[in-house]
Order: sequence, then C-alpha cells, then structure tokens
Amino acid sequence: MRREDARMGQEPLRLVQFTRSFHIGGTEVQVLELLRGLPSSYQLQVSVLEGEGPLMESVWKLGHAPEVFSLNGSLIQPNTLFQIHRMSRWLKANRVQLVHVHDFYSSIIAVPAAKLAGAKVIVGRLDLSHWQGKARRKLHAQMTRMADHVVANAEAIRQLLIHEEGLPESRISVIHNGLDLQRFDARAAEGLKDTLPDTGGVPTVIHVANMNHPVKRQEDLLLALAMLRHEGTKLNAWFVGDGPRRPELEQMARELGVADGVHFLGQRSDVPALYGQATFGVLCSTAEGMSNAVMEGMAAGLPMVVTRVGGNPDLITDGERGLVVEPERPAQLAQAFRRLLANPQEARKMGKAARGFVARELSLEKLVRRHDALYRQVAGLPPG
Repeated sequence: MRREDARMGQEPLRLVQFTRSFHIGGTEVQVLELLRGLPSSYQLQVSVLEGEGPLMESVWKLGHAPEVFSLNGSLIQPNTLFQIHRMSRWLKANRVQLVHVHDFYSSIIAVPAAKLAGAKVIVGRLDLSHWQGKARRKLHAQMTRMADHVVANAEAIRQLLIHEEGLPESRISVIHNGLDLQRFDARAAEGLKDTLPDTGGVPTVIHVANMNHPVKRQEDLLLALAMLRHEGTKLNAWFVGDGPRRPELEQMARELGVADGVHFLGQRSDVPALYGQATFGVLCSTAEGMSNAVMEGMAAGLPMVVTRVGGNPDLITDGERGLVVEPERPAQLAQAFRRLLANPQEARKMGKAARGFVARELSLEKLVRRHDALYRQVAGLPPG
C-alpha cells in the first residue's frame, strides 16, 4: 500500500518551508527537493525573506507562491518585530501546524512567529556557523534553543549543538543532504557549456568553491601544487567559483610559479560535466557543513581529497571513498595527490565506492522519507 493511500482520510499536515531566498545554493536546492518529494498528505506553503533567485521559477512551477517577510536590511530595526507579528498572524490565518526554517536570518522571524502562533517549529542548522560573529552566533543559538526540534546535516554540527550550545541530544536529528543522481547524470550528459584549457594530457584536480571567504583555503591547494611542481610531478588544477579573493589567489599562483597549470574558470553551470573531465577532486576548507561540492564530486565517481572538518568525514572514509587530510596542511594535500597519481587503479576503486555511497546513503528518497518521519513526530502525528 502506498504511503499516500495509507493516510487517506487524514487531515493534511499544514507545513511551511521557510528559507532566505531561492538563489542557487545548497540549502535552497534541498528545500526545493523537499517541496518536490513530500507526499500529498501535506498542505505545503513557502515563505522567504527575499522573493527572488533563479530557482524561484521552479517553486512557481510546483504551484507555490512564496509569502515574503522582508527584513529590509538590518535585523536591528522596528521592521523585524513587525515581520514577526505579521508572520504570526499569517500562520494563524492558514492554520499552520509546523514550520521548518532553514537558515539563520529566516529563523529570526520564523521561530518567534511560530511560538506566537502556537505552531511547532524545526530549525535547520546546516553549517558550523564559522561565518558568524559572536553576537550572531549567540542569537542563532537562542533561536535554536527555542525551537521544538533541530535538524543538522552532519555529525559535527550535532556535536557542536550538544557541547557548545547545550542542546539535549533528544532534540537533534542528523539528516544528510540528498542528491538527485538522475538529474546530476542528465546534466553531466549535456556536456561542457564552455571551453576548457588544454591540459596536454596532464592529470587535473578540480576545486569547486566560492572565493568569498578564507575558510575555503584555496591557498593550501596552490602550495600543494607548488610542492609537486618543485619535485617534478605534473598536475593541473581547475578552480571553479568566483569572488573578491580571486585576484589575490591568481597573484599567489604567479608568485609560486604554477600559474601555467592553474586555471581559474569562474562560475560555471556545467559542474557535473567538469567533474567528468577531472582526475580527482579536492576541498581543503577549515570549516564545512555538508558540502554539496564533495557530494557532486562523489556522484561523478571521483576520489575526493578532503580536510577532516565538519561534515567531510561523514562523506569520505579515508582510503575507501577518497582521502582525508588535516586542515591547513598543504604537505599532506600534496602527499594525498601523489598517492592518487601513483595508484590510478586504487583511485578508480575509491571513485566507484564514492558513487555507490551517494546512491545508497544520499538519495533524495532517503532525504524526503526521514524528513517526513520527523515532521510527523514533531507535529504529534502517528508514523506513516
């Protein structure tokens, strides 16, 4: 019997998904997958802080017109209180039972609004709050404590919530991000949307991340490449992404003497196809939640070299699906690259295991099923 059939005759669970916007990002994509995948036993509504972003068209096509609760800039202004009360009235008018809020800024509106309206609220904690200052971290922790339940997407975040913010384990669930393998493969099959530099047959490592914040540590990758170049090992690199730090990284590549093999590709819409052209992938951050870049590299069948931070160890088991090194250790990065270059058969085996892990553990079906069970639990409904 299908789950939807088993619930026929039941009042639909009135659920709101609240995120900052629908620009292209890991959180926004996960929200979109929940909107697509949750069964018909839900009455879904969407709210945002900003009614914009390229994914908004997909939201409209699913039949949702997001309600906008705009902060209009700073949190510290009367408008914030106005939007909290406005959302509370909206939740009551729509008889909403449960709100799932996915980011820091949205939680400032959604959590107190849900409490005022008598609705349950789940807060998503999807990174290690490494980008927040002390005041914002304190405010985020307060909003999290007020929630009925918390969803983390990595074990490291669960540990932070327990040991640094004092949340009881019973109020935290870890639900890993999901990836639509069929859609990923279809995008890969579309091929490259733009040309690539000629690698001359030299192996290539790919790094996909923004260049907005030092936490991504592209510097360590450049240093590792310089170490390999010094000893005569050939390895090209593709840096995918953009941001204000790009000019200094390009300058560093020149100063290290590796600029001829380091290619800054900027923002690309054909990342799945790019992964298919690379030898292996890397993410050398000092902090991460559950990285979509790592998940996509794994989906492409690449062995990934990652740092032992955040959700990376949830994805990569050292020596099985890739290699794990300590953060800010370019010499360890270089050693990991040497191992993969020297053992292509082992590297292919790791890549195959990585792809299998994504298919088995990170499916959209699993993402939706676990959220569905949690929503019903928090709303006080029997299991489906």
